[in-house]
Amino acid sequence: MTDRLMLLDSASLYFRAFYGVPDTVRSPDGVPVNAVRGFLDIITRLVTTYQPTHLVACWDDDWRPQWRVDLIPTYKTHRVAEIVAVGPDIEVVPDPLEVQVPVIRTVLDTLGITIVGAAEHEADDVIGTLATRSTLPTDIVTGDRDLFQLVDDASDVRVIYTARGMSNLEIVTDAVVVAKYGVLPSQYADFATLRGDASDGLPGVAGVGEKTAAGLLAAHGDLAGILAAAEAGEGMSAGIRAKLTAGLPYLAVAPEVVAVVRDLDLAEPDTRLRPLDEAARQDAAALAERWALGTAMTRIIDALDAV
Repeated sequence: MTDRLMLLDSASLYFRAFYGVPDTVRSPDGVPVNAVRGFLDIITRLVTTYQPTHLVACWDDDWRPQWRVDLIPTYKTHRVAEIVAVGPDIEVVPDPLEVQVPVIRTVLDTLGITIVGAAEHEADDVIGTLATRSTLPTDIVTGDRDLFQLVDDASDVRVIYTARGMSNLEIVTDAVVVAKYGVLPSQYADFATLRGDASDGLPGVAGVGEKTAAGLLAAHGDLAGILAAAEAGEGMSAGIRAKLTAGLPYLAVAPEVVAVVRDLDLAEPDTRLRPLDEAARQDAAALAERWALGTAMTRIIDALDAV
C-alpha cells in the first residue's frame, strides 16, 4: 500500500460529531460522550475508506489568534457572541462538548494518533505547514473551504470536504476548485479576500462578489496584479477601480488573515498509524469501559489493525 498522510481539522470534526450524535449518549456517571464516540467513528470511516498510513489530528491551540484579530477586528467576532444552538459552525464550545475534549485527546493518545497544535495559531495553520512540507500524498479532512487554498494536484494534496456530511464526502482537487469558483487553488486565498466571508467576519471588498473576483483574477493573475492594474487604470471599468480603491485599507491587511500559515516551526512527529500493542489495548479497553465507548472503540481498533 502506498504511504499517504491524512490531516484532520479536529475541531471541525468533533463539532460535527457533537451535533450529529444524540447527547443522550453518556458515560455510566452521566457525562455526555456523543462527541467522543462520533469522532472515533468519523476517524474509523476515514481510515477504512481512504487508507492513510500516517495521520495527524491537527489542533486549534488558538481558534481566533489575536494577531489576526488585530489586523481585522471583526475576525470570527460573531462566533464569540452568538448563542451556541444552531450547529457545527459555532466555535464557542458548549459545556457538554467542552467536557469531552480532554477525553478525546486522551483517547487519541491511547490509540497512538498524533496531535499537533501551535501556540497562537489555528489548526488551519498546522495543516498548511504539514501539507506544505509533506513528501507524501496528503488528504486534508475539513468542512472549511478556506483550506481549498492548499489543494495542489502537482504535490498530490487534496481536500476531503465534509460540509455535506460524512455520508456525502467530496474529494476536492484542482479541477473541482476551478469548476466551483472559476479560480485555481493557488488563487483561492486572493479570491476569498476579495469576496469576503461572513462566516469568518471578513467583509470583503464592497460590491465585489464571487463572479467579479474570479473575473479579476482570470485577467490579472493575483491580488497584486489586480491592484497594479487598478492603479494604472487599465483592464477594468472605472466602477471596479473605484470599489478596489475604496477597499484598499481592508486589502492591506486581509491577505495575511486569509492566507494559511505554511511555515510554522513544528517538530517532526511520528505520524505512522500502527496496530495497538497489548498495553495500549488494555488502556483502550479501560477507557472504553470508563466512558461507555463500546463498539466505537472496537471499530477504530479494528481499523488500526488493518493498516
